[in-house]
Amino acid sequence: MPRTILVVDDDPHIRQLLLFALRKAGLGTAEAADGEAALAAIAEQAPDLVILDINMPQMDGLEVCRRIRAAGDLPILFLSSRDDEIDRVLGIELGADDYVVKPFSPREVVARAMAILRRAAARPPQADSGRAFIHHGRLSLDVEGWRASWDGEDVPLTVTEFGILRTLAAMPSKVFSRDAIIDRVHGPGFAMTDRTIDSHVRNLRAKFARIGAADLVETRPGIGYRIGGCTGTGAGAQG
Repeated sequence: MPRTILVVDDDPHIRQLLLFALRKAGLGTAEAADGEAALAAIAEQAPDLVILDINMPQMDGLEVCRRIRAAGDLPILFLSSRDDEIDRVLGIELGADDYVVKPFSPREVVARAMAILRRAAARPPQADSGRAFIHHGRLSLDVEGWRASWDGEDVPLTVTEFGILRTLAAMPSKVFSRDAIIDRVHGPGFAMTDRTIDSHVRNLRAKFARIGAADLVETRPGIGYRIGGCTGTGAGAQG
């Protein structure tokens, strides 16, 4: 069965452009013209990824993202207007996996969607013994199961958030530049800004801070990030 992508945009021309490109790539498709229709389609069809426009009337993409994240970890790729940087960053902080700026190339959207799907597909369908784990302080990562926990309490993460945390925790003594993080998580040559990585890190910190993990990630000014002590004491260098 082909993986299904739900395209959500109030512009029918954009929807048809993306639907054509996705189908040409061998993907199943569905569409919705507004936020409420998108949530209904997600409930009925359980797509594998949502391509979601931020600027829609009535219920915008940011609110749709909030509701999706409240229910689970369905991957989200945002479509954003070029002059709405604040919205794009906020979208990442709400839990989107990536974004594409309008006007865009349909080929780029398909490539980014496929990259997200490949990472999401690494999650196994059932629990097996002998899976790889990373333990650092009170943080535990089930690498093959794509699960993060703090003192045994699960912390839901997006695919990109988990990839960043896994990269840092696997080499606790190393400080990673933002470019190095992008290469580890998405692969060399993937187009993503430093600002986007910063937004993902802020999102990670906020999720873990809510359960007392104040020292999850350290910022090394002018260099990048490394995993914090993960003891729950002290905030580390934030930024």
